[in-house]
This record gives sequence, C-alpha cells and structure tokens, in this order.
Amino acid sequence: MFIPHNSRESLRFNIPSVGLVIIAVFCLTGLGYVGSLVHDAFKYEPTKEKLDYYKNKFSEIESTVNSLQLADTQFKKLFSLNTKEDVLEHMNPADEGDLDIKAIKDQINHTMDTVAEIREYLSEKRDLYLATPLGWPVEGWITSPYGYRMHPIRHVMAFHTGIDIAAKPGTPVRATADGIVIFAGRSGGNGNLVGLAHGFGYSTYYAHNRKIIVKVGQVVKRGDIISYVGSTGSSTGPHCHYEVWKNGKDTNPKPYLKGGNG
Repeated sequence: MFIPHNSRESLRFNIPSVGLVIIAVFCLTGLGYVGSLVHDAFKYEPTKEKLDYYKNKFSEIESTVNSLQLADTQFKKLFSLNTKEDVLEHMNPADEGDLDIKAIKDQINHTMDTVAEIREYLSEKRDLYLATPLGWPVEGWITSPYGYRMHPIRHVMAFHTGIDIAAKPGTPVRATADGIVIFAGRSGGNGNLVGLAHGFGYSTYYAHNRKIIVKVGQVVKRGDIISYVGSTGSSTGPHCHYEVWKNGKDTNPKPYLKGGNG
C-alpha cells in the first residue's frame, strides 16, 4: 500500500511472495557487485605498489642485463653455453611471492666475470702459443744435434748450443714464432746471424745465413722468411744453425720441431 501526502486515495498492490524473493535477490546481487568493486579498488593499491617495486628493481639492473646479453653472445662463440638460462634459474617467484633480484644480479656479475676470465685466459694462451717456437726453420735434415760433439773445425769436444740443419744454398729460413728482430748482421763465427725475441722468455737464433732480409726492430710472424741458407762464418757447408733460448738459457731445439725431415 502506498499512501500519498495529499488527499488522493491510497494505492494498493498485491505482490506475490515469489516477487519479493526475486527483488531481494537482485538487491543482494547489486550490493555484492558494489562490494566487489570496493574490494578490488582497495586490493589494487598494494598490487600497484608491488609492480612499481619490481619496475624500480629491474630498472636498476637494466644496464647490467644489456651487458650480459653482449657478453653472452661473445661467450657462446667460444663454448656455446646457455648463460642466460643459468641466470633465470635463480628466479624464485614462489618464494614468498618475491623475485630473488639480488641473486640475479650476483649471477649476472659472476657470469660476466667468468666470461672475462676465460677470454683473458684464452688470449694469454694464444699469445703464448704464438711466442713458442714451433716447426722447422728450414727444410732440410739435422747433421749435428744439440749437446756435446766433436767440433767440425777445431776437432775438439765442445758443447753445441743448437742444431745444424743442412739445406741447399738459398733455401728460405723462416721464423718459428711471432716476434721482433733483435739482431740482424755479422756475428763472428756465426756469420750472418738473425736473432728474434718472442716474449714469455723465448728467443731464437739463425746463423750462417747467406743473406738477411729483415732489420732490427722489425716485427715478424711465424713462417715469415727472415733470411736464406748460406755458409758464412765458421761453417763447413750450407746449413742453418738454429738455437732456442728460454729464460736466458739455451735449450734443445729438437722438442720444438714439428714435421719436416731429420
């Protein structure tokens, strides 16, 4: 029943009980929907703060991640390791709903340090390899070994500080390692002598040359021609007297030879 404030007659309506139930359901549904909106509004604030927190954290390591990507590309060229996957293994989103940002940053730094260490190691090993005498300085055959022998001219026992490699006159003599020319000229009984310094304590000498084609201070690579076989100085025939020195002391050149004759 609706009773107006004026003199008009009252209005009467008959609403069945089912209708009242339907109206009540709609009212409760509406209130529930409004309540969920309010709840979501309050719930969004901490979520937004957490997203902002992650955004700030990841922005701190953005430059580091970019460096990792560059290092990872270079690293894969050497060993094809999945370094980025290793980094991702340290992400732990199930641990109290947080990401282990510090672990990621530590792993990135560790990975980059490892890449740098490996590159430095390989670079050093490459330099050592290029500085180590390797191969025959001339194509020929050994006629006199390293160590004590009967001197071919003086005919007395004397220590031979290198090996003699016989070859045809004019045969190219080649550097057995990368280095720099430290001597190129006449040297008494050695005749025309070439001396090379290679680093890591190594130096080599090539004696009795007919002709020298390098100069002091010149940089040479392994395999470069430095002179031609001759018989200058105290020599009984065309050959290359070849010496290998390590840390200021002569050593047997034979272990450094590879291939060729002899």
